[in-house]
Amino acid sequence: MSQTSSADEHAQDLAAESLASGSPTAWFESLYDAAGRGEAEIPWDRGTPHPLLSAWFAQHPEEATGDGRTAIVPGMGPGHDSELLASLGFRTSAFDIAPTAVAQVRSAHPDSAVDYRVADLFELPEEWRGNFDLVLESMTVQSMPRDVRARATAAIRSLVAPGGVLLLIGGVLPAEVDPAEGPPWRLTRSEIEAFGADGLALQGIEQDADGIRYRAEFRSR
Repeated sequence: MSQTSSADEHAQDLAAESLASGSPTAWFESLYDAAGRGEAEIPWDRGTPHPLLSAWFAQHPEEATGDGRTAIVPGMGPGHDSELLASLGFRTSAFDIAPTAVAQVRSAHPDSAVDYRVADLFELPEEWRGNFDLVLESMTVQSMPRDVRARATAAIRSLVAPGGVLLLIGGVLPAEVDPAEGPPWRLTRSEIEAFGADGLALQGIEQDADGIRYRAEFRSR
């Protein structure tokens, strides 16, 4: 059985309120606002870049030098992943729908080279489409319910430039967990594979040593 922390439970309560009001994403601002007041914790803030991202660069050292290539992190949250990408030389953009999240990460990294913005995954700036050599989707799509999954998946795909890479990181859906429970609404195998469309091809799916998280790699033809 999976265990749920108090931080997870608070996030679930906020998500339920957001969904009841008709919005799949409004709860992010509520959560970051509460965290800024010391009244909540961000469940996915581990204080460092995601280990599966760091491991990917270790496994692919040829990718670990950005050399001015473009990268973007949708739903960047605390910004640890986007700061790593910038430190490797990627011209990095990152966005979140929660203004408070963006304000907090700008405050935490006042001299950052990352272009942090408030943006909606479902209303992306036109100039971003097909413009990024590396797209890191880490646990953002799984934070939204399944009735918007196809739209979210297509929006993420649309960011990848010709010849680019999409890295998808998320939690493995346990067999005993009801897929309707969330957040997070972890992706099924078929939902992971659905990113492989519009010229993107799945290269492989790897799990961490504990079998809790996965990383899927897609490359644009």
